[in-house]
Amino acid sequence: MSSLSPHTDKIGFFGKTNAALLSRVYGSPLYVYNETILRNNCKALMQLSDHPKFGVNYSVKANANPFLLRILREEGLVVDAMSPGELYLDTLAGFTNKEILYISNNNSPQEMAQALAHGLLISVDSLSQLEQLGSIAPKSKVMVRFNPGIGQGHSDKVITAGKKTKFGVMPEQKDIVFALLDKYELTLAGLNQHIGSLFMEPQGYLSAAKVLLNLAASLPEKYRNTLEVLDFGGGFGIPYHKHDKESPLDMTALGKAIHTMITEFTSTHNYTGRFLVEPGRYVMAEACVLLGTVTAVKENSGHIYTGCDIGFNVLMRPMLYDAYHEIEVVPQHNDKNRSPRKTTVTGNICESGDILAKDRLLPRMY
Repeated sequence: MSSLSPHTDKIGFFGKTNAALLSRVYGSPLYVYNETILRNNCKALMQLSDHPKFGVNYSVKANANPFLLRILREEGLVVDAMSPGELYLDTLAGFTNKEILYISNNNSPQEMAQALAHGLLISVDSLSQLEQLGSIAPKSKVMVRFNPGIGQGHSDKVITAGKKTKFGVMPEQKDIVFALLDKYELTLAGLNQHIGSLFMEPQGYLSAAKVLLNLAASLPEKYRNTLEVLDFGGGFGIPYHKHDKESPLDMTALGKAIHTMITEFTSTHNYTGRFLVEPGRYVMAEACVLLGTVTAVKENSGHIYTGCDIGFNVLMRPMLYDAYHEIEVVPQHNDKNRSPRKTTVTGNICESGDILAKDRLLPRMY
């Protein structure tokens, strides 16, 4: 769907074509991706630090399209998976076992066994999952996800650290982790964490990164010396309120701070492994526009409802998280009588929660 001064026009998102033509040719709803923006996002992330062991780990759950994943691989990113389906898509896109991490959450023994059969490093985020992995594959390598106690995100549903989340082992339980590592003769190959999605200020993320580095530094020597990966997690925020001129995440400041931290840690502790960040949807979100078609407009008790063909089966975030997405309106005709009016934009699913935007001031569509 583009507005009186559409952001997509300002940045030339559609190149030599336009939203109306694409909708006519391919129908709607239609996801449209801009490869140049996608590659530039990847490059910006890879340039956060020129440390030789710095890398970017893309969480495939953010967008699992194998054609897009191939572009990410070409730009030097690695990926993770947490299910057999995601693992299949990673391999379909060409990622090798060394380029895939298995960042699991409450996986079954069968799922773990499949990941191990592919030679993947598995991250566990609970003591019971660590015990399960040890019983399945003693003497193997493992990554442990710790909870840094710092969580951030635009919704409680996307905060993945702190006291009110299911994720991670608490640092005060590390002695139990050591006991399980010894019991099953497991090698501690990595530490990771994740504070949540869409942080727009870097300080919380950097504070959590320091927690992880301090935890790594405090490990007994026999565990610290086997570390191969330190993954700071994510996920990086993007400005969803572009028409309100929301400021983007300061990637220059973030990159400078990350580079300083990992360089100092490397020299202080003779660490030779990798450092990873997980940008999440930052990679894909601004490289994508979802086109839909208005199919009905009506007024109920003084409220205007604009119906379209984008249901929550096509875009779940507004229903799941009350997430905000900009809407731009592309008129079919050059109608000058398009003064803005508040409307609630709904999808085509027969549920009351199928709402893309509530009381949004948009150009008249009827």
